[in-house]
Amino acid sequence: MEYLYIKSLHIIFITTWFAGLFYIIRLFIYFKEAEEKPEVEKQILQKQYKLMIKRLWYIITWPSAILASIFALWLLILQPFWLEATWMQIKLACVAALYAYHWTCQIMYNQVEKGYLNFSSFALRIWNEVATIILFACVFLVVLKNTFGWIFGVVGIVGISVLLMLGIKLYKNIREKNSWDKN
Repeated sequence: MEYLYIKSLHIIFITTWFAGLFYIIRLFIYFKEAEEKPEVEKQILQKQYKLMIKRLWYIITWPSAILASIFALWLLILQPFWLEATWMQIKLACVAALYAYHWTCQIMYNQVEKGYLNFSSFALRIWNEVATIILFACVFLVVLKNTFGWIFGVVGIVGISVLLMLGIKLYKNIREKNSWDKN
């Protein structure tokens, strides 16, 4: 019974961690695009985005990451044999990639706190999809577990990644076309 409660809490905090990571990039995009506004509007928007970013980052995203990790370690203590499973080793590599992604978002957060962001809104949109790819990989690994299943899942992730990138490129082209139509 203890295992199911811990697993439930792990899943809840993984969900809120990813929600924070997905939304933080969206706020970074808004912050970056506010640079193109007239000065008064830019100052108002960026001040509000900085506040929203700070609250999201330190009230939801970081605590969720820490709690998801604590419950993951607890699960591994309860089920140590998982560490011998190939799918778990690959999942832990994905978790390491997720922490690298999270750390990169921390670098972006630090830049925003200083009033700038060294990434274009297009680069941020692409960066946002990296978390999606990590999420897909982890879910496929945990649910399918067998070799054929996770290999099929990884092939699916690559396909979805290509579709996401094409979608982002299409979106960028539509935005550029619409901005030309307005001028």
